Amino acid sequence: MMAQAKRRKKRKIFSPVYLTLVLIVLYLPILMVVIYSFNSGRTIGSWQGFTTDWYSRLFSNALMADALKNSLVLAVVSSLLAGGIGTLGAIGLARSHLKLGGAVETLATLPMMIPELVLGMAYLSVFTAVGFKLGMGALVLTHTTFCIPYVFINVKSRLIGMDPSLSEAARDLGASPTRVLKDITLPLVFPAVLSGMMLSAAMSLDDVVISFFVTSAETTTLPLKVYTGLRSGGTPEINALSTLMLGVIFICVAFSQLVTARSNAHLQ
Repeated sequence: MMAQAKRRKKRKIFSPVYLTLVLIVLYLPILMVVIYSFNSGRTIGSWQGFTTDWYSRLFSNALMADALKNSLVLAVVSSLLAGGIGTLGAIGLARSHLKLGGAVETLATLPMMIPELVLGMAYLSVFTAVGFKLGMGALVLTHTTFCIPYVFINVKSRLIGMDPSLSEAARDLGASPTRVLKDITLPLVFPAVLSGMMLSAAMSLDDVVISFFVTSAETTTLPLKVYTGLRSGGTPEINALSTLMLGVIFICVAFSQLVTARSNAHLQ
């Protein structure tokens, strides 16, 4: 009993220390970016006073405004397309009962596991070979492709947790497969679709590598602006831009988690 009590006491001491170390390693660099976005000096690492001028410069910069518009349009369009394709794919796979369903599911989620560098080079090769113009169209296609798995996995998990008796009862009452899909399946999986789309939007806003390969000189995004700015030397203006991007991504991820939590609570 004494030995067990000592082990429990050690765990109680170790857990907060471990959690604190993890939080410091993960979030201290992010916190430093946020803090130095309000630095009045241009030198990163040397605090010279508080200011919000860098944010004012961002909002008055036409190039930044154009990059922001491109990023938002790209995130919205790619997440909507990924939402539709990923949802239909997950529902179709769940209903088909294919012998190779496991292999198909693996292929559907493969873009999440392939390095972005490889994906970017592959898309560039394909677009160059077929003569497809690089730019917003290429960005939408590539972002939609690597965003589909996030929707697919969410919807697939939701379908597994659904009560199949609802669809069976509807079919027994004479409802067509289309009616069952429209009135039962889609309303029940919609929280998972929305959660997956928010994650897709966050990943689209966060992407640099794939966008670097398939963008054009006339089309740029906020992550590429950050990358270009860091190559020429980091400034508080880049920190301010990074802080705004972090805020948007945090909101997307938090909303996705909230929708998922409420959906799971509703199922229980």
